[in-house]
Formats: sequence, C-alpha cells, structure tokens
Amino acid sequence: MANATGKAGLLRKGNKSALTAAIVNTIISIIKGAAFFITGNVAMFAETMHSLGDAANQFFVYLGSALSKKMPTDRYPNGFGRLVNLVLLGAVIIVGIMSYEAIKEGYHHILHPVETSGTGTIINLIVLALAVGLESFVLFKAMKEVIHEVGAEAKGLKVIPVSFTKLGKAKPATKLVFMEDLVATIGGVIAIIGILLSYFLGWHAAEGVASIVIGVLMFYVVGKVFLDNAKGALSEADDEMEVAIAKHIFAHPEVKDIRALYAMKEGEEYHIEMKLEIDTSISLAEAIAIKQKIEAVVHAMKGVSDVIVEFEEDDGIASWSKDGPLNLELAKPQH
Repeated sequence: MANATGKAGLLRKGNKSALTAAIVNTIISIIKGAAFFITGNVAMFAETMHSLGDAANQFFVYLGSALSKKMPTDRYPNGFGRLVNLVLLGAVIIVGIMSYEAIKEGYHHILHPVETSGTGTIINLIVLALAVGLESFVLFKAMKEVIHEVGAEAKGLKVIPVSFTKLGKAKPATKLVFMEDLVATIGGVIAIIGILLSYFLGWHAAEGVASIVIGVLMFYVVGKVFLDNAKGALSEADDEMEVAIAKHIFAHPEVKDIRALYAMKEGEEYHIEMKLEIDTSISLAEAIAIKQKIEAVVHAMKGVSDVIVEFEEDDGIASWSKDGPLNLELAKPQH
C-alpha cells in the first residue's frame, strides 16, 4: 500500500500540460478517426495520425517527467533527472512514424485523388473545426505553463508573444507539448484549407498536399525535440545561468576569481559546480560563511537541484569577469 501511495505521489509531480494534452488528443484522435472511417478523406487520415501520435507521445512524456522526480538511490546515485530527456528521445520515434504515414498517404492521394461527398465534407469540416478549437485551448495552456516555468509575467493575449520568446527556457516536457500542439493547430487549419479547395475548386489533390504538409511539420517537431533532448541527455551547459551565478559570486569581494563554473541541465533541473579562488587572508570561519551564502543564493534560483562549491587559493590570473569567462588562453599560466 505504501509503495502504491508513493507511486501515486510521484505521478502527481508529472508535467500537467503533458497530461492534459494527452487526454485532449486522445479524444480528438477518436473523433478524427471516426470521421476518416466515414468519409475516407486523406487529410483527415493525416490529422488522425497526428493526434494519435501526439496523444501517445504526451502520455509517455507525462510518465517520464514524473519518474524523473524520483529520488536518487544507491544504484542510481545521480538521480533520474535525465530520464525525461531519454523518454522524449524515444517519444519522437512515434511522431516520426506517424509523419511518414501522413506523407505516404498524401502522396498516394495526389497520384490517385478521390472526391469526397458533400456530406463527408461537412463532417470533416465540423470535426476539424472542433479539433482546432481544442488544440488551441491546450496550446494556450502550454503557453501559460511556459510563462509560469520561466518566471515571466504576462496576461491575456500578451501570453502568446511572451511564451514564444521564453520557450527556450521552459522544461523539456512543456516545450514538446507547446510545439506539438502548435503544429497540430496549424495542421488542422491546413487540412481545412485542403478540403475547401477540393470541394469548391475541384482540386481533389489538395487534400493530399495538405496531408504531406502536415507530415513535414510533424517531422520538424521530431528534429527539434530530438536535438533539444539530446543536449539535455548529455548535460548541456547553460551559459546564461552561469553568468547570472557569477554575478552573485562576485558580490563577495573575498572571492577573487572563478576557476571553473558549470551550470549543467539534467532533465528539468540544474546541477551547479564551481571552483572559486578566495583571498587567503580570511579565516576558515569566514570562508565557510561565504560558501553557505553562495550556496543559499544559487539554491534559490529556479530549477537548481544541487550546488557544489570548492575553494582554492588565488593564483593571480583572471579566468572570469562579471560578464562571463575570459579568453581561456589568457587564463592559462604563463611560462
């Protein structure tokens, strides 16, 4: 019972945007699938594949983001922070398969276009309009989640432009939900345009073209998410955070230089390591007090999970300034 309670508590820590998106996209994929079964419209098939892939993807992302919060164990002393990156790397495979299917069916439809009946067209347009509305709702929630995660402030329609500018600093799971639902919303509009061109202008291949465009957009998400999470899995350093931390460090005049400073992102959290050169004339008690102050300030920064501070004697050679690391060649000892 205790173990089950622990798992339930862990799941509650999962990315809420991913869970909401997974539920909504499951509903949308069922509706779109029913519409495709009735009408046989290829653009609707592409949209069904898109929503189905997004739903599966986002559900796995939710589980991965929850499991990444698990505390370190004796077997895994470094914790599970990077698990969310690994799950996302696996999840893009699903989207890639769905992208291929959408492009393949679109190409087949261009070669052998099939006209959709008037009733089928109406059904498709109603379903797609409903889907675009739901996707827009989830996308806006993801936008607000981005604003919340980065600590920015925006209300109403201002959330839209601010979320785009701050997206790079959002958690991996939130970024994936944002991008997938952005593409899903755009894809729904493209599918509607393709169906309208087919019905009113008689260009029946337009539905196939729409399917290919949707598939290409999905492949863009695959590439973007893969690159972002490959960096996370390898613990990419965050230059901006390092500069921000350096400014806090240099607020203490006893710290003469920064020998090394790493702000490494592991999953949704940051691991901070630093080696500081300190004035040798201060006492051990003063050095410990400075160390504790620096640790407290850095720990309070958003997303920081652990901080390691080491002191060394000042060698008189500048390695860092308040604006960032100096030229490494200049920082090397001269012989």
